[in-house]
Amino acid sequence: MFSLDEDDEGEISVGESSDAEREMTPDIPEAPSVKTFDDGGDFEGASDVDQGTLRAFVVAVVYANAAVLLVALGPMVWFFEGWSRVGPALLVVGLLAGVRTYQTYRSWRRSRDEADEGDESPSDRDAEGDTADADSDAPADAAAGADTESPEA
Repeated sequence: MFSLDEDDEGEISVGESSDAEREMTPDIPEAPSVKTFDDGGDFEGASDVDQGTLRAFVVAVVYANAAVLLVALGPMVWFFEGWSRVGPALLVVGLLAGVRTYQTYRSWRRSRDEADEGDESPSDRDAEGDTADADSDAPADAAAGADTESPEA
């Protein structure tokens, strides 16, 4: 009866792309695989990381989270709840946690720098110009020696 009742005549496909659209559409690229610590569920990938670095990172994260929480919570408790002893105490502890975060980072950085210096041979340090430090000590030694000499008058 109706001309639209016949097979695929006049039907509009909603949600399906035509053959021409499929040919013109570029292929969707795949994301590269990323190695994560929890691939096996038992953190076996964490063994690739230096233990000092992993420890410093975890400690710094804990201190930083405590600092952010307490620095934000202290003034709010002080102002909104009127706790004039607890609020400032939380703020001070949060600031100290922030300082401790920085100290942890600096300690880790210092240990890394010392390890890097220990890996270099003396010839590498000479090539980089570290011998200038020894030369800069010479005038200071000469000046110190001049102070010990008695002036002739």
